[in-house]
Amino acid sequence: MWKYEKRLEYPVHIKHPNPAAAKIIISQLGGPDGETGAAERYLNQRYSMPDRKVIGILTDIGTEELAHQEIVATIVTQLTKNLSYDEIKRSGFDTYFVDHTTGVYPQAASGTPFSVASLQVTGDVFTDLHEDIAAEQKARLTYDNILRLVDDPDVIDPIRFLREREIVHYQRFCEAIAITQQTCEDKCNFYAYNPAFDITDHSLITAFITDEGIQKR
Repeated sequence: MWKYEKRLEYPVHIKHPNPAAAKIIISQLGGPDGETGAAERYLNQRYSMPDRKVIGILTDIGTEELAHQEIVATIVTQLTKNLSYDEIKRSGFDTYFVDHTTGVYPQAASGTPFSVASLQVTGDVFTDLHEDIAAEQKARLTYDNILRLVDDPDVIDPIRFLREREIVHYQRFCEAIAITQQTCEDKCNFYAYNPAFDITDHSLITAFITDEGIQKR
């Protein structure tokens, strides 16, 4: 069970609407490297983790990503509050407005709706954790790109907070890999060593590359 504290993890107080900024920031809600995908990925990957500490890390981070969804959605809401039709048309927000008015819909900056096809749960401990490390770096990069495109201090402040949390999550997933390497060993599908996949039948045909091309041995 979760206990929901009815406040944002980090405050958002935007004074000046900016639908053009909202159109790019919404990518961190429903984009391929956004908070919605992160929460779904981590909260589902945890079931196949063999170590309770690692399960706890995934639960902690997945839960925080839900809180980050709230922050991004609040930023988008405040950036699109009380817009005039002229502002909507001039900013290029009209293509979003025609489908969703100023409701918060999870999509990428490109307009592509959120899809679980953008995330993976393999059941392989190290595959999933390495994907999580990459996911946090991609999310950090997306926030970097947003910071390059916005100049409102009220927007920059919460975006910087979210960026910093991606770095912390990256570090925690590195910790999760270290924990798993110490406790898992031959009980896990570890890419460097797994006796279940040890090929001892040397009669199998293998291939190698030489100057003359691929030959059999």
